[in-house]
Amino acid sequence: MIGPKGVIKKTEFVRTITKALYSLGYDRTGAVLEEESGIPLYSSMVNLFRKQVLEGNWDESLITLHKIGLDDENVLKSVSFLILEQKFFEILEKNKIMEALETLRSEITPLSINKKRVHEFSSCIVSPSQRILVGFADVGTETLKPRMKLLEELQKMLPSTDLGTVVLQEHHDEVWFLQFSNQGKYLASSSNDKSAIIWEVREDGELTLKHKLIGHKKSVLMVAWSPDDSQLLTCGMEEAVRRWDVHSGECLYVYEKTGLGLISCGWFLHGKQLFSGVTDKTICFWDLDGKELDSWKGQRTSKISDVAVTKDGRQIISMCQETVILLLDRETKIQTLIEEEQTITSFLLSEDDNFLLVNLINQEIHLWNVRNDPKLVTTYKGHKRSRFLIRSCFGGLEQAFIASGSEDSQVCNFH
Repeated sequence: MIGPKGVIKKTEFVRTITKALYSLGYDRTGAVLEEESGIPLYSSMVNLFRKQVLEGNWDESLITLHKIGLDDENVLKSVSFLILEQKFFEILEKNKIMEALETLRSEITPLSINKKRVHEFSSCIVSPSQRILVGFADVGTETLKPRMKLLEELQKMLPSTDLGTVVLQEHHDEVWFLQFSNQGKYLASSSNDKSAIIWEVREDGELTLKHKLIGHKKSVLMVAWSPDDSQLLTCGMEEAVRRWDVHSGECLYVYEKTGLGLISCGWFLHGKQLFSGVTDKTICFWDLDGKELDSWKGQRTSKISDVAVTKDGRQIISMCQETVILLLDRETKIQTLIEEEQTITSFLLSEDDNFLLVNLINQEIHLWNVRNDPKLVTTYKGHKRSRFLIRSCFGGLEQAFIASGSEDSQVCNFH
């Protein structure tokens, strides 16, 4: 709900309150808030649909349903089935047997779903006592309660106006990395098509293309925002790191090492220095003008490493073996290891430098406390991974939850 300027978005905030009021049963209060604020929880089409369901205008509600914008055909059929189920039983309650039979034959059966349930409907026509067994008790003239219950089920499937979907189509190959800027005003994406894109987040939540960054000779592995969001780093796969001006889209500098490739990049907190992982298993530190300030190579470093540096610049965190992460104190040179039993695919350091999120090849995510002696805090399971590199991240206010990509086209949230 926080906008690019760090201010709570009124529209989203009001909708969140309205939804909470309705979920607690305060329908009148929720309706008053919608009216006074002028901010509807649902679109006008969804509101019409809700009204039609509550009034039992089944045929009209089905027509409206097709105008709402449900893209998933299976969801559309499931919603239609629930509506027609209610229609069927209410007709039966009025002892209109032939009309109920016609609804079953010409409307419910052609949906070709939940065939077991359809057979139960048939038995209800023959034997009224079966209605209780299939979960539809005799409510007499009281129809509002079952319709409200139906609406609660339907609302779980309907698109709410505060849950928009934006599809950004500009890359010409796989998108490998996404990262919002620190203030949320921009989104950067990198791709196998050798480009990166800066998208601008408008006040209404829509995203528009600001700059397409062209110059890499190989796929762009990752991006990294400067602390003040004025610059962006992009890293080509075993190639070079480029620094871009966000306002103009101009490439300000190219960081490279002769005969070697760079494989990761990041900023120090003050924004005056950056670091990168190199294919010779070193970690290199640069100033903005490309002067190499320092480099570090230990026996344990790995070519495939992700790299992170704490905000005070004191501790380097790097993969050093397939199953081991190294924490190096740059001042004392003390090395601390996090040892996993499975291959590590990626990791991410929290904003407060206290926690490390580690993705493993066995479809687990481990949360480590790394403030002092590393300790495994918890293990998360549920996402799918078989072929691709899956990354996880911290999200929400004070990074209170964890989100992960998944190969089944889902985003998994863990609390």
